[in-house]
Amino acid sequence: MTKVFAITLSLFLGIQYCNAQFTQNRTTEFQYVQDAEIGITAGVAHYFGDLNNHFRVNRPKAAIGAFYRKQFGNYVAARLSGHYMQLGYSDRYNSSEFERSRNLSFNTNIFELTLQGDFNFFKFIPSDPSYAFTPYITLGVGIFGYDPYAMLEGTKYYLRPLHTEGQTFYQNRKPYGTMALCFPLGFGFKYAFTDNLSVSMELGYRFTNTDYIDDVSTTYVGIDKFPNPGGGKNVAGLLQDRSYELGTPIGVEGRQRGWSKQKDQYLIAEIGLALSLTSYRCPDAR
Repeated sequence: MTKVFAITLSLFLGIQYCNAQFTQNRTTEFQYVQDAEIGITAGVAHYFGDLNNHFRVNRPKAAIGAFYRKQFGNYVAARLSGHYMQLGYSDRYNSSEFERSRNLSFNTNIFELTLQGDFNFFKFIPSDPSYAFTPYITLGVGIFGYDPYAMLEGTKYYLRPLHTEGQTFYQNRKPYGTMALCFPLGFGFKYAFTDNLSVSMELGYRFTNTDYIDDVSTTYVGIDKFPNPGGGKNVAGLLQDRSYELGTPIGVEGRQRGWSKQKDQYLIAEIGLALSLTSYRCPDAR
């Protein structure tokens, strides 16, 4: 009976000790555990590629996203992110004479899913004002969908099915798909202004394995590859070389149209708001 009483008393005192510690010092790093975060982002995206090979940042477009971040301690996390954005550019924004006379343009919607690792520079504990801020770096891998299009006489035409670079005429030019890989690399800051809410600012660059986000990569194939049966309008022929809109056409077979040795890329600058998914643990006995 005495042994049962002693065990019961020990359990009771242990529970009371944990409750007292939780109430009096809830914000200590031994009790407060940030298990994960869910959040949303909004910002702008910008394209870099054959139509913007000087990396001008002058035509940003909207980008939104959502993410789930799993914490592994106070310094490292894994993040699953989804983004929707628009990319686009036009030769009219370029300064070189050749690029302006080329007169090509495109727009595309991007649907992106990435898995990234986040690495904090400082210890990050949202419940502790001393550890509520940190810069971080992020890198990972992802997939994205794209389908470039252009406008002609007020009508929207998707460019991939038109084979504007002769993908059906040359054996070494295969039709490109609508999915590609991306490799995010970024830098950001985050700050917890309450135990449960934090804000972040991030600049993330995406390297890709495709040169056809803009439907421009190699050389012209010549207007003769796009006949006009019955004298009708051949949309592919009109969109593969739009220099005729400004003067003498330049799209002779073999002439440079793009630069295939460099893949297309894009940038996302965004602000995020995150909700912490937290738990509290009884501190270790010292």
